[in-house]
Parts: sequence; C-alpha cells; structure tokens
Amino acid sequence: MISRKSLKREGLWVLVLGAGIAAIGIGMPAPTTIEDFFGPGTQPSTMLDPILTAQACSFCHGNYNETHEPYRPWAASMMGQAARDPLFHACLAIAEQDAPGSGDMCIRCHAPAGWLDGRSIPTDGSSLIGADFEGVSCNFCHRMVDPDYKPGVSPIEDVEILGALSPLPPASAHSGQYVMDPWDVRRGPRDLGPKFFFHPWLQSPFHQSASMCATCHDVSNPVYERQPDGKYLPGQWNAPAASFEKYDQFPLERTYSEWLMSSFASGPIDMGGRFGGNNPNVSTCQDCHMPTTTGRGCTFEDFPERNDLRQHFFNGGNTWVLQAVRNLYPDFETGLTQESVNDSIARAVDMLRNASDMELFDGGSTVRVRITNESGHKLPTGYPEGRRMWLNVKFFDSKDNLLVEHGSYDYDTAILTTGNTKVYEAKLGISPEVAPLFDKEPGESFHFVLNNMYVKDNRIPPRGFTNAGFEAIQAAPVAYSYADGQHWDDTDFTIPQGAARVEARLFYQTASKEYIDFLRSENKTNNAGEVAYEQWLVTGKSAPVEMDFASLEIAQPCLGDFNGDGDVNFFDVQAFLGAFSANHPSADLNNDGLYNFFDVQIFLQAFSDGCP
Repeated sequence: MISRKSLKREGLWVLVLGAGIAAIGIGMPAPTTIEDFFGPGTQPSTMLDPILTAQACSFCHGNYNETHEPYRPWAASMMGQAARDPLFHACLAIAEQDAPGSGDMCIRCHAPAGWLDGRSIPTDGSSLIGADFEGVSCNFCHRMVDPDYKPGVSPIEDVEILGALSPLPPASAHSGQYVMDPWDVRRGPRDLGPKFFFHPWLQSPFHQSASMCATCHDVSNPVYERQPDGKYLPGQWNAPAASFEKYDQFPLERTYSEWLMSSFASGPIDMGGRFGGNNPNVSTCQDCHMPTTTGRGCTFEDFPERNDLRQHFFNGGNTWVLQAVRNLYPDFETGLTQESVNDSIARAVDMLRNASDMELFDGGSTVRVRITNESGHKLPTGYPEGRRMWLNVKFFDSKDNLLVEHGSYDYDTAILTTGNTKVYEAKLGISPEVAPLFDKEPGESFHFVLNNMYVKDNRIPPRGFTNAGFEAIQAAPVAYSYADGQHWDDTDFTIPQGAARVEARLFYQTASKEYIDFLRSENKTNNAGEVAYEQWLVTGKSAPVEMDFASLEIAQPCLGDFNGDGDVNFFDVQAFLGAFSANHPSADLNNDGLYNFFDVQIFLQAFSDGCP
C-alpha cells in the first residue's frame, strides 16, 4: 500500500488552514483540481474500440419481450438513466462549486462512455454528448474486466489488459475505478460456444460476482485521508490520493461492503421467494436486483430458452426520478414509455415492500414496533443525501377517532414531523477542523463532496451484522447502537388513554424536501437545481412509499385500577388525584388536553364500576 503523506505531518496543514480562515467571507471553494480525484484503472482516451450505444444492442437484445429482453427493462432503470437523472445534475453542479474537479469522479459512474472518451473535461458535464447520456450502458458493463486477476478463473486475456495499465490496476473495485477491455469483446456469464459468430465474446465469472457491483456502489472521497484517530482530513492538494485503498478514504457509500459483511456474502439464503425470481436462494447483488426468469436473451427464436435468464431490472427504491426523466427528454432518446416507467416503479415498490417486515407487540403501557431488515445491506442504503425511512404510528379509540399520531407527513407541503417518531437515515457533516477551509459552518451538511464525518447513522444493518465487521468497512452505526447479530430495530410508543387500536406504517422516501430545497437554493452555477425542484413538484414531491403496515387491537385497561396493582381501592383514588393535580397526561382521561371535572367524572364512574 502506498504510504500516506499527510499535510498535517509535513507541517503544511497549518498553512492550508490559515489560508482557509483568511478566505472566510469570500466563500472560496476547496482548492481542488481534477488531480485530487484521480483513480487507477482504465484511463480516458485509451479505448481501442469505443463504447457502443445501447440502441445498437437493442437490435438483437430488445423489442421482442418487455419482461425477458435486456434492453427495455434496462432503459427503464436508474442505470439506464443515470446520466439524465435531474438530481445527479443538481448535485454535480454544487459539487463542482464546492470542489472544482470533483465532477470527474461523478461522471465516471453516471456517464462512463463519455468519461472513457475524454468528455469529462470540463468536469461539470457540459461536454457530454448524445449516447453519453445512456448512463451505465450494455456495452460498458459487458466489457468490464475484473481488476483482481484470478488464475484459472479470469479470462487469460486479462493478464495483458491488466499489465498494460499505468498506474497499476486498482486494488479493488470502487469509486468508478473500473478496468475495461479496450477491444469490443463482450463478456458475460455464459459459454456461448465455438459456433457463436454474432460478436466477439468471453465468458466472465466477474459478471456473476457482487464485486462487479462494488465498482460504483462502494464510493469513497479521495480528498480525505483517514487519520490514526479515525478522523478524515485533506491530503495534499492538486495531487492524487496517497492511497487508492477505499478504506483509507472517507466513506460516502458502502452498499457493497455492507453486503460483504452480511450473511448473504456467505449465502445463498432461502428468502422464501421474496427475491430472486426463479431462484429463491439468493446471495449476490445480481440475485436480488437481476432476478432470474424463463426466457431468451436475444430476439432469435432458435436460441435456447433458459430458466436462469437474468432480468435486467436493476430496481432499487427510486419511485419518481424515471418519470422526471421522461418529462425532460423525448422517448426516442431514453427508450422509455409510460408503460415501462409504470412497470419499473411498480417493481421498485415491490422491492421496497419485500425489504422489511413489521411486527407489533402490546407491552401494556406501550406498543413496540419492530422493523426487520430482509435486504442484503443496510436499510436504507446507498447515496445518503435525502434518503430516509420513518415510522408512522396512529392510535384510535373504540369509535375509530384518531387520538395520537407519530411521524405525520403532510403530502401538500412534503414536511415530515420528526420529533415524535423514529427516522432511519444517515446524516453527514463537516468537522470543526475542516469547516473553516471552505467557509462553512461545522456540523450537519448536504455538501456531499465537502463532508468528512457522519453525524448520525441508525440505518438497520443486514443479517450477519457485527460491530467489528462494520467498523472495519467504515459503516458502524453513529449516535445509535445495534448488538452483534441484530438486523432489526425496536421502537416503543406510549399508549394514550382510551386507545383501542394502533396502526403502524413504515415509509421510505428517496428525496426529502430539505434536500431538494438545498439543491435549489445552493446552486449558483446553472439552473440544474431549479429543474430538479420543478420535477420534484410535478411528480408528487418524491411521495413516500409505504413499505410495511400492521395493526393491533389494544387490551383496554381498567381505569378504576389507576395504579395498576390489580385492586380497586383508596390507593387508586390517591394516585389519580396526584396525577390530576400535577397535570400528568395519565389523568387526561378523555384526551382533550385539559384537566377538569370531566376527567374526574370518568375516573369516579370507572372506580364505582370496578374491574372485571
């Protein structure tokens, strides 16, 4: 591993800090260049054959069966629209404002064909053209090479490809540090046989492995170096990172690593058909996000029908951006139709609903809500900004009147009441050591490229979780705790007087109002934030998706036994009068928010009636 060259150790950190403090009030961006975001792997303008357009692939792999074929489901995925996503462009604009050159790292994964062809400069994405907006396309994925050569497993051709890279190949796939076959030799999991002549091909076990997905689903910020005390500070400006190892850099996303430390990595696990399609036993990312079906992979009917055909769905939890893309771009460019968008959104909703289970327990004075994570990573996972889950809990009386609601959401204003419920999310921020450099307030922040600490992370871990394992991958809970082996979370809610029934729901939201407002208000460069905001408005304000629902009839307490000792006697009168005189909520027996004669009347009647 390359040794670190910390500015702090070299004594230059003091100079940089001083320059940053002097810049306060001017709003100077980070002194970064494209060099700060360099990553090993295949470099721009080194491909001998360009990345082909997805439309070229559609001639044989599209327009014959909208469920089985690869093309149309891919087009209706966030992979296919990664470079058209208005949130991506809004975030890219602010990242470039905050840290010039940082957009190069974003473009690597959102528009890889453009990046490989040298169109990531300027790094604001303004040079991208035509097919660059096809995002993570067919020809790109099917020319990826495993950076970790495995003798006897990897294609022998990879020895030459990896040996020709300068600098050395990445130690592991992450942060868009991909290795590509420079020739148009298409790779996949199958042996197509010697008589296959439609295009050059190689069988690639890498395409069946979860590590392929790590390429863009484990993301680190190379500007920040991990320090011995666990903090993250900038290294040398205008220079590549001292180490390209992802765990030496600040963790932005750890979806792959979360899976790596879960039981699924040692799988397969029988999930009872909730994931996997034809195969209920799931292990890898592909097993859940590319479920198997029965069908053909190309349009020619003389090719065999397979029972393990991977569907190119790539669904996650995003339920609104595809509609925004369709609003912004013509269908002949995107390959979208309203039907394909609706089908993809329905699949995303199904995936969200299969990702968790809910149970309710009556604890006498409280109701416990348990959420179990049934996915192979944290719930939720991935890009943390604006993503969240929360509990909505409603208590009703015997006449179905709403008594109390926790976690209410106003669909008109998109405002969530967070103070009386639990919100599952990761919140990042800027540390006090670094904030003066960028003229920012320390603490919680949506400035993705400047953030260098986690303020909160209570997302539910997957089965197989251990604190040591998640600490090793920089994904430990923050301001929260889970026991080893725990892949669920419990929340207790006090049962109000008179409650006869409780309803609980778990909601997921892709983009919070606070995040959308940030993208709009902080953009000083272009109108990308305004475009994202307008699409958020017209598509339903990233409407929450109900992931789980459960209800429970609540055993009615005997009000006469006010102290709950099993007897109705003088001590209950004494307990009620004490609570009544102190305006304690337990004495508000009619739940009107007042402490008056009517509460006394209810208690005296209950006391007179006694308990069964």
